[in-house]
Amino acid sequence: MHWYLVGFAVLVVTAQAGLGIAAITLEWVPPWLRLRVLRPKLWGGGALAGAVGMSLFLFLGPFHGPDADLTVYALGGIALFIASLVFQTLGQRPGREAVPPDTRLR
Repeated sequence: MHWYLVGFAVLVVTAQAGLGIAAITLEWVPPWLRLRVLRPKLWGGGALAGAVGMSLFLFLGPFHGPDADLTVYALGGIALFIASLVFQTLGQRPGREAVPPDTRLR
């Protein structure tokens, strides 16, 4: 295995996990996403789950070695990564608007 590919994958997954943790704890998102992300905690949870899912896939699948078959955990990592994309998309969509109590029909 080419170690520079493994190093690059570790760097990308660590950066994604760091962005997810920052969004969950501090409600901070990168400047290029601030206009789109309306719910940073949900988006951060999706980013963190995506980092875990991609790590499971990469390090239990292709980076495991030439004799590695795609184990159940590696395929579960891909499923977790796809689910994380759903969470990140939901974090970018507006939620329901609360109706003020004085405007409700009686």
